[in-house]
Amino acid sequence: MSQTPKRVRVHHLREAKTRGERLTMLTAYDAVTARIFDDAGVDMMLVGDSIGNTMHGHATTLPVTVDDLIPPARAVARARQRAFVVVDLPFGSYEAGAEQALGTAVRMMKETGVDAVKLEGGRRVVPQIRALTDAGIPVVGHLGYTPQSENLFGGPRVQGRGDVAAERLSEDAVAIVEAGAVAVVLEMVPAPLAARITEIVAVPTIGIGAGAQCDGQVLVWVDMAGMTDWSPRFAKRFGEVGAALRSAAAAYVDEVRGGTFPDAAHQFDA
Repeated sequence: MSQTPKRVRVHHLREAKTRGERLTMLTAYDAVTARIFDDAGVDMMLVGDSIGNTMHGHATTLPVTVDDLIPPARAVARARQRAFVVVDLPFGSYEAGAEQALGTAVRMMKETGVDAVKLEGGRRVVPQIRALTDAGIPVVGHLGYTPQSENLFGGPRVQGRGDVAAERLSEDAVAIVEAGAVAVVLEMVPAPLAARITEIVAVPTIGIGAGAQCDGQVLVWVDMAGMTDWSPRFAKRFGEVGAALRSAAAAYVDEVRGGTFPDAAHQFDA
């Protein structure tokens, strides 16, 4: 964002789209990481249910609960100075309908201090988006490959291939934006389809494996920073932080075992 606001708000997202400025988004799950990303100029931070895969050791996002997400969301919201913070509504916390979604979202907003919530799905979640929007809660949508439905999809697979599937996904995007979504994450969607959706909706699209024509991009931070041995095809490794951390830990182990740490500079005199 060239006209950098002191704090990114909903209207800044739409204004960035109007000006053709790309939005940046990363996941964050703790205050230390959030502060680093905020200082780096990241526009949006997502406290995602990807915490299940990345931090809690689960194979999928499905086991993640509201109680799991509230402490990290609170930490990220406290740490940021500028970024727009979004938290996921986890699987099982909004699918039953508008009343359930509103109850979950209100709790998230009151107990964490985030700016918006994110939920997955197209036309089936329009009532939930409308209810949250009517209550004054900004909603970010999520279309394409939606990890909470991975059992239905048969795993992480590109969505929207073929004319029928592409038209259905486009209609879903229009529907959730008309219901009040302030941005839409497009995950694992063919680039031409993501470009088309970006053109027809008035709010920013945030791509993850959806090509360069989206209004912004999001990555899971451990993928972006090279913290894992494997990263998805769409996730460029912008650093090798995992290797650096492993090296630092190994040096610490060597010095402690060798009796060279702590040295005189790292201890106190009588």
